[in-house]
Amino acid sequence: MSNSFFGNIESIKYEGPESRNPMAFRHYDPNAEVFGKTMEDHLRFAVCYWHSFGWPGNDPFGGQTFERPWFADQMHGDTMEAAKLKADIAFQMFSILNVPFYCFHDFDVRPEGKTFSENTRNLEEITEYFLKKQDETGRKLLWGTANLFTHRRYMSGAATNPDPEVFAFAAATVKTCMDSTHKLGGQNYVLWGGREGYETLLNTDLSREDKQMGRFLNLVVDYKHKIGFGGSILIEPKPQEPTKHQYDYDVASVYGFLKRHGLENEVKVNIEQGHAILAGHSFEHEIALANSLGIFGSIDMNRNDYQSGWDTDQFPNNAQEVALSYFHILSNGGFQSGGTNFDAKLRRQSLDPEDLLLAHIGAMDICARALRAAASMIEDGELAGFIEARYSGWNDPISRSILSGDMGLSEIYENVKNQDINPKPKSGKQEYLENVVNRFV
Repeated sequence: MSNSFFGNIESIKYEGPESRNPMAFRHYDPNAEVFGKTMEDHLRFAVCYWHSFGWPGNDPFGGQTFERPWFADQMHGDTMEAAKLKADIAFQMFSILNVPFYCFHDFDVRPEGKTFSENTRNLEEITEYFLKKQDETGRKLLWGTANLFTHRRYMSGAATNPDPEVFAFAAATVKTCMDSTHKLGGQNYVLWGGREGYETLLNTDLSREDKQMGRFLNLVVDYKHKIGFGGSILIEPKPQEPTKHQYDYDVASVYGFLKRHGLENEVKVNIEQGHAILAGHSFEHEIALANSLGIFGSIDMNRNDYQSGWDTDQFPNNAQEVALSYFHILSNGGFQSGGTNFDAKLRRQSLDPEDLLLAHIGAMDICARALRAAASMIEDGELAGFIEARYSGWNDPISRSILSGDMGLSEIYENVKNQDINPKPKSGKQEYLENVVNRFV
């Protein structure tokens, strides 16, 4: 079955911008060099397991539309045999697309057991199977994570749950997932607090839940060092959905949380485009802020439908939006252990296996176009030069004294009075700068 799921499609090749072949890359040439590194090394593409192989095509108003040979049914249930078939097809797709990485939750890759011990045995078995698939295909794990939000036990959160047994169950589950990620050579470990928040303040103790969440993350960091895991621990911000309010609302909220619990030098962020939009920000803003705070780690690349008020997880198609995001990533030195994970899903009407390939091909091409545009903007230097000139007044001795603390409020007052300072507003030139960006995208 695994060999026939995608028919006779073997490998997607780069054919250049003039190609009309839907099963070819027009912009993504993995071996093309940008700033002395290949596109493959810059972009570090990953396919997510959950949306690509676990999502059945449902939405809040309708049920399953996809029929996949590995999906559980009433006759066979959720079996290890189905999990291994799913893995066969997943790694086949990774190879067809020639993506170097993939990402998963434990819930995506193993059958759900009746007990914690059964879950652990299932995860250990599929981890061994993944090791073989990685050896066969050369694919690597960008990051692993635990699903601490789908099962009913987590309806009131995991780390922030009022029941200490749920906290302990979640912590033990994360331990097993970190072990699996470490064994598979994963380059990061992600925590997404899907239900770490509240539905109503009528039953919520905010202070207590913050302390619980801080303790949970400290446990994760301690265990990382105990087992010698060399990757980054990442938190993925999201403001709401499914809960009314989530504590990891955005990059700024996460940074405040990390500072409160002494973790700002231990944990970074995995930023998703769709979550940035739900928080009322842009993807570009969240990446730039993470860079400025020193906590940028990785990205989940997708987009939301701007006419919908929820997280639609569509594949990216806005070259300018993506280019500005990579502009900030490249300006900060590019990815270290992170990468570009397509946390995106097909539309419910996209039923054919080839639609999975077409979606990723288009997304990879958009990112490649955006990477080239971002590199050209940096090489051109006009944007960076404008910003440098705009703040150049802070380079004079008196301005430096203000920032360094050598001048207090009284001294500043005396300087303004004695110099008869009377500043005139200067244009921010937003339209001009937007025109500059448009030259490259």
